[in-house]
Parts: sequence; C-alpha cells; structure tokens
Amino acid sequence: MQISKIKLSTFIVTSVVIGGISLLFAFIPAPDNKTWTAPATADKETNPIVSSAAAIEAGKTVYKSKCIDCHGPKGKGDGPKSADLDKNPQDFTKAEFQRQSDGSIFWKITEGRKPMPAFKNELSKDQRWQVVLYLRTLGKK
Repeated sequence: MQISKIKLSTFIVTSVVIGGISLLFAFIPAPDNKTWTAPATADKETNPIVSSAAAIEAGKTVYKSKCIDCHGPKGKGDGPKSADLDKNPQDFTKAEFQRQSDGSIFWKITEGRKPMPAFKNELSKDQRWQVVLYLRTLGKK
C-alpha cells in the first residue's frame, strides 16, 4: 500500500511540475522574426544604376507588375493580397526601411524570404537595382 501511495504522489508531483513548465513556455514570447537583415557584404554594395527619371520609371514598371499586389500602390504593405499572407509586407514609406543601404534592399529583392519570392531568376540585375531606385521615391514626402 505504501509503494502505491509513493508512486501516485510521484506521478502527481511530476505532472504538476511538467504542467507548470508548459504554462511557463506558453507565456514566453516567441523570438522576433520580423527583423530581416542582409549580410554585411550586401550592405556594402552600391547601386550601379544612376538615378534618373527613366531608371525610376523602369523600376516603377517592374514594381507594378511584381510587387504591387502585396506591397500596395504606395508601398505601404497594404496590397490586395497582403491580407492573405502570414506576415505583413514591408512598408517602404517608413524611415526604418529607408535607412537600409541600397545593397541591402537589392539583396532582399534578389533572395526573397517567405512569403516574398526571390527575384534573382525572374528579374535582371538592372531591373532589381531600378526597383531599389523606385522604392527610394516612396520614402519621400
């Protein structure tokens, strides 16, 4: 009889401890996966395309065909498909985005990160750099 009581009390104590630990982890916030940082090598790259009205317009054309559905017409991350995504698309008008280097933005366009696709095989390097130029215009007031 004593052995059964010991086993039962051990079971109860173990269950309470495991339950308590489970509850503790339920209230610990998940790691912040919102920050998307390009590697330092990308950060050092400079845009080889000279900023001009024609280059910006070319970037805008690419943006309208590849980016607008998620990022929206003004780059605020409010495109018609944005509500269907697991993560909110980047708001290109925010200072936080605009503080990034051109190389960092180019790298992100090139490599993608779910739900955003990689464009390295879909857009030429010039097109990706032109999009960077266009995205810079969205941050201006």
